[in-house]
Amino acid sequence: MQIKDLVPWAHKEKVPEGKTENDSPITSLQREMNRVFEDFWGRLDRPTGPFDWTWDKSGTRADVVETDDAVELSIELPGMEMKDIDLTVSDDLLTLKGEKKVERKEEKKGYYLSERSYGSVYRTVPLPPGVDSDKAEASFKNGVLTVKVPKTEEAQAKLKRIEVKPA
Repeated sequence: MQIKDLVPWAHKEKVPEGKTENDSPITSLQREMNRVFEDFWGRLDRPTGPFDWTWDKSGTRADVVETDDAVELSIELPGMEMKDIDLTVSDDLLTLKGEKKVERKEEKKGYYLSERSYGSVYRTVPLPPGVDSDKAEASFKNGVLTVKVPKTEEAQAKLKRIEVKPA
């Protein structure tokens, strides 16, 4: 065997006897690396915007909505309790830190069950200019954290409606 036999693109038309192209560990590695890069670049092309940037499929999702008088965020935190959440806000950033630790043990005749679930969350959401971080409010219900950061009077006064006319 020569080194060129290990490189899948060097022998596209000639596969060694008794082997298929899919049998090569190099081909498998190349396919997996392509998938990793496609997933990475696919994240940048998503139309949902930067708030959808998560590194794994179980990442924390946040809905951010700007209304006339506030910026409202809804963040899913399944399995967490209020005591597990640390929320801070500055003039232009909302930062969420959270950690869940769930342990369950069950013993019955004939079997023993022990389950553990751990996870942590760290999200920083940029806030638009003109919010009043001193008046931010948060509530937590059924695993969903809702945060409302009102806009300042000046920011609300600058809001101007534009009439849309038919062409």
